[in-house]
Amino acid sequence: MHDFDLFVIGAGSGGVRAARMAAAQGAKVAIVDDKPLGGTCVNVGCVPKKLYSYAGHYSADFADAAGFGWQLDSVSFDWATLRDNKQKEISRLNGIYAGLLNTAGVELVRGRAVIVDAHTVMVGERRYSAKYLLVATGGRPQRPDFPGNELAISSDQVFDLASFPQRLLILGAGYIGVEFAGVFAGLGAETWLSWRGDLPLRGFDDDLRKRFMAEAGKHMQLLPGTLVQKLELTGSRLRAIFTNGQELEVDQVLAATGRVANIEGLGLENTGVQLTASGHIAVDAGFKTAEPSIYALGDVVGHMALTPVALAEAMLVVDHLFGAGKRQLDYRNIATSVFSHPNLATVGLTEAGAREQVGTIAVYETDFRHLRHTLSGRNERTYMKVLVDPVTDKVLGMHMMGADAGEIIQGFAVAMTCGLTKTQLDATIGIHPTAAEEFVTLRTQSR
Repeated sequence: MHDFDLFVIGAGSGGVRAARMAAAQGAKVAIVDDKPLGGTCVNVGCVPKKLYSYAGHYSADFADAAGFGWQLDSVSFDWATLRDNKQKEISRLNGIYAGLLNTAGVELVRGRAVIVDAHTVMVGERRYSAKYLLVATGGRPQRPDFPGNELAISSDQVFDLASFPQRLLILGAGYIGVEFAGVFAGLGAETWLSWRGDLPLRGFDDDLRKRFMAEAGKHMQLLPGTLVQKLELTGSRLRAIFTNGQELEVDQVLAATGRVANIEGLGLENTGVQLTASGHIAVDAGFKTAEPSIYALGDVVGHMALTPVALAEAMLVVDHLFGAGKRQLDYRNIATSVFSHPNLATVGLTEAGAREQVGTIAVYETDFRHLRHTLSGRNERTYMKVLVDPVTDKVLGMHMMGADAGEIIQGFAVAMTCGLTKTQLDATIGIHPTAAEEFVTLRTQSR
């Protein structure tokens, strides 16, 4: 006999979804966390990041308004107002998550969980047992290894700075780094983005990466191929010394050099759970670990670090444990967006991935100036790309850089999930004038 059918460790998006859906199936469920409910996404990820991204766009909107006849005498930005209003919204969402768990009949345990054995968890001095344990503890920022690294802040801390950094250096050009670079540059900070490679956003389509780099360079200082050797405190500022001898003094350094599975001190060594080479929890297709009673999902398993993916994984786990066991998860056409300035979005294969998978492919692309900027005067380009298998006519990938890219690609992701072909794209009547219609009017093959 156990206290619970399912004991969930981690009350982020995936953990909460699994707990609620398992309870709806009649299971007796508890969930534990020592942090605010909602996990990374709600508290230090998707939600506050998107709110700050909105804020960062206003400076461009104000500037663009002049071409449309609007005269703004003066504008100013107050960091404390944005920061504090953001926190009010996050607190509201924390309450909603608590309400959802309560309504579902899930017992909420507050504290730090340590796994004792395959069925037992300790939270403080209290012991809980369950038929199944589900680890959904997410990820945490990885701190770069150099002298003075403790002087840098992480993406978990950047939302709540006491004062606005007028000069900001960001280390790392993955999606977190480029998103915050766009935010702070838009809010008025002099911003530098440093990373070790030639192009930002490793893993995205190369054409998208190149074009984004060209656009980002209009708003911030880009430092490709650079690594920080050490950080020093100099008065009220930080001095970054790079391996190439370059030095830079800034008010703040944000380290966005990756995230790791949040499993430290969890007690996995007391079980048969195994880890992958990347330090994530190893699971099978049903998200079961090497310990039959322990499951894991979300960022901690390292498949795709996206909130909707964690939600889908949670539904699969619950179906496997307490449902019909028929649910499957296909990672092939999961759309994603980078809320950078400008916005990026993608679904399906990159060009390199498509060529590797099917060999010869047909590439359709367009690069244009958005209608809005014919009057705003802004020198910003929009780029779209469609990849097609010429043998089957199937669309293999769609990529976009430009305003509302995430909103636009989401709809096309539905079509790709349904097996979209180029013929179907061509047969679709566009909405004019929109940027989105360009995806259905591409007729000339680029290569």
